[in-house]
Amino acid sequence: MNKKALRSIFAALLSAASILAPFAPAHAATARIKDIVNIEGVRDNQLVGYGLVVGLNGTGDSLNSSPFTKQSLQAMLERLGVNTRGESVRTANVAAVMVTANLPAFSTQGSKIDVSVAAMGDAGSLQGGTLLVTPLLGADGEVYAIAQGPVTINGFKAQGDAATIISGVPTTGRISSGAIIEREIGFELGAQRTLRLALRNPDLTTARRVALSINDFIGVPTATPEDPSTVRVTLPKGFNGNIVDLLTDVEQLVVETDAPAKVVIDENSGIIVMGRDVRVSTVAVAQSGLTVTIAENPTVVQPLPFSNGRTQVQPSTNLNVNQTNSELAVVPESVTLQSLVDGLNALGITPRDLIAILQAIKATGALQAEIQVM
Repeated sequence: MNKKALRSIFAALLSAASILAPFAPAHAATARIKDIVNIEGVRDNQLVGYGLVVGLNGTGDSLNSSPFTKQSLQAMLERLGVNTRGESVRTANVAAVMVTANLPAFSTQGSKIDVSVAAMGDAGSLQGGTLLVTPLLGADGEVYAIAQGPVTINGFKAQGDAATIISGVPTTGRISSGAIIEREIGFELGAQRTLRLALRNPDLTTARRVALSINDFIGVPTATPEDPSTVRVTLPKGFNGNIVDLLTDVEQLVVETDAPAKVVIDENSGIIVMGRDVRVSTVAVAQSGLTVTIAENPTVVQPLPFSNGRTQVQPSTNLNVNQTNSELAVVPESVTLQSLVDGLNALGITPRDLIAILQAIKATGALQAEIQVM
């Protein structure tokens, strides 16, 4: 093939690329399968318990105001051989707390986990306190861990006769490695022949792409998309390994994720977040601003000398109304998110006005996206 023919082919390819460029999709987001799915059976379990924190420097519960703290303190002392029934117990160094923790999947007996501690009564601070032995229960009522140890808080409270300074939340704290696991949750992952992958952001297209990627990698039909959030994976016959070996290879596969076009609006803070697939048809928008300023300037009116009048305050109000009118502005049909943002920014409006404009554009049917208000 001569040079002239090569130049002709190269020019034709450039021409085709320039024609197809406006229709090319935006750069798609890719992610590993392990970052977009949860594996069935691999999950944390929540634990909760009730206990006492002692050693507080006068910042604990008032026993008269917190009867549960008093009852718990008396019951604990009785178990230790100290009888205080019928006695007047006065101490401000004890606080009743709720203890929470997450039991990770496949945690073994004897391992340690972190726990969080939160005051229940009117304690002012948990600084310097120590949590006594506290059983942590699961949803089935069984004890899965035992917590104990010194509480670390992120805030502090300093109080005087006329001033109080509080930084952070001194009534909550954390104990690093403060609980020992006493019971394991039985689940043999390696013995499973089939598992389900749950997409963290359900989407039909993404589920199908995950299944296709797994099947292409294994070489046999192994994964099946069941719904927008579930992909079932079956261990193929003759596979050299168990389901754990299969998942280890599968979770490293990279797929192109997809999601419906969505606009998320937080009206309280005025935050607007748009997905990359949000599009808008050509619309004309007009927005006017009305500003009303009210100023109070009261004046004091004195009576005449030697009169029976009284000094009075004469109210005086200044009202100023300022209305800004804007002409119709055209927001052109957008091909990319950047063109949509540029068109909306050209209106020169505030985020809160933009929220109302987006909702109005959606009502006309020109916004090809779902609006979700938080």
